[in-house]
Amino acid sequence: MELFDVSLFASMLRLVTPILLAALGGAICARVGLFNVGLEGLMLTGAFSAIVGNYYTGNVWLAVLFAVLCTVIFSMLFAYMSIHLKANAIVVGISLNFLAAGLTTFLLRVIFDVKGAYYNKDMVGLPKWDVPLLRDIPWLGDVLSGHTPLVYLSIILVIALQLFFFKTVTGFRLLASGENPTAARSLGIKVTRIQYGAVLLCGVLCGLAGAQLSLGNVTMFTEGMTAGRGFIALVATMLGQSNPLGVAASSLLFGLMDALSLRLQGFSLPTHFTMMLPYVVTIVAMLIFKDKSYMQEARKANESSR
Repeated sequence: MELFDVSLFASMLRLVTPILLAALGGAICARVGLFNVGLEGLMLTGAFSAIVGNYYTGNVWLAVLFAVLCTVIFSMLFAYMSIHLKANAIVVGISLNFLAAGLTTFLLRVIFDVKGAYYNKDMVGLPKWDVPLLRDIPWLGDVLSGHTPLVYLSIILVIALQLFFFKTVTGFRLLASGENPTAARSLGIKVTRIQYGAVLLCGVLCGLAGAQLSLGNVTMFTEGMTAGRGFIALVATMLGQSNPLGVAASSLLFGLMDALSLRLQGFSLPTHFTMMLPYVVTIVAMLIFKDKSYMQEARKANESSR
């Protein structure tokens, strides 16, 4: 068995999508001065809601829509408390992570009457798309073709957000709202409205991330199935300096490590050791690429609504 082959990179692209989508949501929040630590809870809410939506509707697209809707409602809790009530955004985010973990565990028992995990062999997950021209390209076709629509959507969103942030008037207003809210308000920019919109968009992206996790990567839900991916997404946001292209590059690194940890299990390495790999790399990356601007972002989160 080869360590670095086509299937490894194809797996990387599949595994990186939930991290990338959530990281992009975190980047939008960071751009308006809100340090959203609640990405883990939002992703978990999306993952569970997607399974519930699929269970009741039998339609995978309605399930994704339901996941987005539930996650947006959950994210509005973060927006209301951190923007309207002027609570500490970091504390609110951590609280939402615990709330999501407890709520999904409770509802798993209430709705499905099971503990630990829910799986239904008749449940249909997200379809895999074979892109006609792309699949004919040697090597690259095997890596890029045969993924769910949300994988391709995440790639499109990276480019779209990069253009939005740095090439549009609305994007510059969003950046101004985070850099200097007082100056932005003096120019007539509705900072509070922009912050609410940013958190709403973050909720949409985290809902899609959760749906990819429970309906794309697998077709089931397990308690705490995000397994720290929300925190890895947060690190990817910081390493990428909230720049969509930088965030994508950071996310790909963590996605590769995630895929590599699964591959190493086939080499008879201890499972507990291989599962540590993505998290060890996350810590190492934070140490190597440490920058004072991370602290500024965290400090800005405390002052963004004041």
